[in-house]
Amino acid sequence: MELSTSDVWVMVSAALVLLMTPGLAFFYGGMARAKASTNMILMSFVSIGLVGVVWVLWGYGMSAAPPLLGGVVGNPAADFGLTNYVGTADMIGIGFGATFAIITVALISGAVADRTRFGSWSVFVPIWVTLVYCPLAFMVWGGGLLSADGAIGSTFGEAIDFAGGTVVHINAGLAALVLVYIIGSRSDFGPKGFHKPHNIPLMMLGAALLWFGWFGFNGGAAGTAEEAGLIWVNTMVAPGAAMLAWLITERIRDGHATSLGAASGVVAGLVAITPACANVSALGAILIGVLAGVGSALAVGLKYKFGYDDALDVVGVHLVSGIIGTVMIGFVALPVDGEGGGLFYGGGAGQLVAQVVATLFTLVFTGVMTALIGLAIAKTIGFRVSPEDEARGVDLSQHSESAYAFGDEEASYDPIAEEVRA
Repeated sequence: MELSTSDVWVMVSAALVLLMTPGLAFFYGGMARAKASTNMILMSFVSIGLVGVVWVLWGYGMSAAPPLLGGVVGNPAADFGLTNYVGTADMIGIGFGATFAIITVALISGAVADRTRFGSWSVFVPIWVTLVYCPLAFMVWGGGLLSADGAIGSTFGEAIDFAGGTVVHINAGLAALVLVYIIGSRSDFGPKGFHKPHNIPLMMLGAALLWFGWFGFNGGAAGTAEEAGLIWVNTMVAPGAAMLAWLITERIRDGHATSLGAASGVVAGLVAITPACANVSALGAILIGVLAGVGSALAVGLKYKFGYDDALDVVGVHLVSGIIGTVMIGFVALPVDGEGGGLFYGGGAGQLVAQVVATLFTLVFTGVMTALIGLAIAKTIGFRVSPEDEARGVDLSQHSESAYAFGDEEASYDPIAEEVRA
């Protein structure tokens, strides 16, 4: 069987989405403290290996196979090892789906920077993907509870989530919040202990790779050229608008705009347009981007008010902008063949209700399941490094490595002293 144009596009998109995880590693690695940069990068990279194996063995079956438990999850045994798909073109879509699972769990890592045991993270990743990501992906995209024929979707209406507002961003953002409360705050957490990104060029490179890969993330499932064009433009303009909105918010609030704000604004806009990219106009995408930029710029400071140490603002960006993008579909979704649409197009409140219900369900499901997993790991093998290892830096304590070394002496760079000087 020859490759079709659509097959080639999905393969290219899958490669773009896979590139997003190393891009996230650079983004987080640059944002992190110097003494935690290598650990931060490795937490993303190891997620690729762990989730890739899980996806082949049982993850894909759980997200797409015939339903179990009343539509909560697919049957993991139905497609174990993907043996039924060898020699079929379905492998292309299966690989594309794996890249979404990988980036979702990797997103969580930024919230728990500086203080998490690498071994415990490596246990958390496959368990969380198995018990949280795969069931939610099935419920939204695989014909489960939240789909049109599912118990919730048929009652309240099917929510629109084209590329992962609920499955990826709200899911990862709330999981990050739960883990932060379980693991606890860093020793110097607080506004006075705020550490700026230790390597701004690395952070900006990571943000650029994320934006580049996101065109595959949003566009990989496009069914027509017209839909692909709309997705492309929306994926360009929403993060652009969010970046501008974040920078203006910073300028008004703090008196200056920053590279961190620009990069964070881009990511916030990308997050917000993800569920809506195929279902809103370019003007709607701009509105969503502006709301995400302002909303997340204001939300990142809430961690000091409520006492949760979200080190790299996963909650403020992914959870908040994920909710904004998902709920705004209920207002600005385009009508289909002249029917339906969001409130602004006279479509009534039905779509808004569906979006809100899906959001609330995701928050409850993810919150409960992540808490059970996180507490189990914390009470058994432990999630947090010792205070001494935290002060020394998780790069050295967890990996016996440092992101930076100068000259011939391995220990010539002292990340603790460097951060004190900074």
